[in-house]
Amino acid sequence: MTAKQILDAFSETLMQDERILSPQERELLTNLLQNSKSVSSYNPDIQSAVSAAIARSVGETVAQRAFSLLGGSIVERILAHSGIASQSGDRAHEPVIAGAPQPPTPGPAAPQPPTPSPLAPQPPTPRPANAPQPPTPGAARPRATLPKQEVKQALSNVNSVGVLESPTTPQARSVVLDEFLAPQELNELMRFVLEHETEFQTSEVISPSSEPGVVDYDHRRSRVFMDAGRHQEIILDRIRGVLPQVLEGLGMEEFPVARAEVQITASNDGDFFRAHSDDADATIASRHLTFVYFFHREPRQFEGGELRLHDLPWTAEDQVRARSYHAVSPRQNQIVFFPSSLLHEITPVVCASRAFADSRFTLNGWLHK
Repeated sequence: MTAKQILDAFSETLMQDERILSPQERELLTNLLQNSKSVSSYNPDIQSAVSAAIARSVGETVAQRAFSLLGGSIVERILAHSGIASQSGDRAHEPVIAGAPQPPTPGPAAPQPPTPSPLAPQPPTPRPANAPQPPTPGAARPRATLPKQEVKQALSNVNSVGVLESPTTPQARSVVLDEFLAPQELNELMRFVLEHETEFQTSEVISPSSEPGVVDYDHRRSRVFMDAGRHQEIILDRIRGVLPQVLEGLGMEEFPVARAEVQITASNDGDFFRAHSDDADATIASRHLTFVYFFHREPRQFEGGELRLHDLPWTAEDQVRARSYHAVSPRQNQIVFFPSSLLHEITPVVCASRAFADSRFTLNGWLHK
């Protein structure tokens, strides 16, 4: 038997083990490969590069899980032959996507299943029969991001982070999900934004130096559109599917959602938003969970516009520039969740063309408690 035949047989065995790749993950990978093939079919080099990148990611994940299972099996056999009973008991290994937080060690009592999502179910958005299907909600585990020792641009889907002064410093927590909308939904959202350019208005703020609902160019510069049309229900429908996992990743308890706010923000050359929290004023104190979905026209024509999540609670005396933080760079079709009380800012955007279509766009909003 050749080396390739041995590897093929081994791969077939791994494919059948749901601890290595769950059915949902296999379906997600199938969708990704099909979409990448259809998009890059005109260029074999691009298609080959995309397939190779996906293969590397899958290989790393499969290898990590296979080694973990092999090690666990060896330990169990040693314990069995030595007559020592395993205190942990038999427990199925839960699949974990590479880069996702590892599951906590179980306590003496089994965790209770999460209660149904607090967002009331809505009728599904109709899609054409031939439209690509969106990823199954929750198929990819949320990635909890934590600060590390220095700011760096990591490979693949890992966020860049800021300097952490002390291990006792309260750390900003966020959950980031990739490929949140189906390709067709993303394209329709981009088209919707460009068709409504004239309806975008200068952003107003509630800032420490201003009355609510005023324009303050020292605190914020951007344009907003308060009517997301049917895209509001699409984004909220996706959020319903992942909300229990998101709250778990943030260490937040489930809560009754009283209402949801959704808006579309366009940030162009020189636009920014200074450090603030989303629930700092009495008029918005009920905001509990913030979400920011990034999208833009391809190829991307802007730089900057990082979302910086600061580690410490906000006080008027703080010098924000001296704080530790972790940064989320705008990435196509990616969404980030964080508590509305978290101090955060948007760094200045650089867009040489200054064309509205080349802006940094977000479909962002808040779930109220």
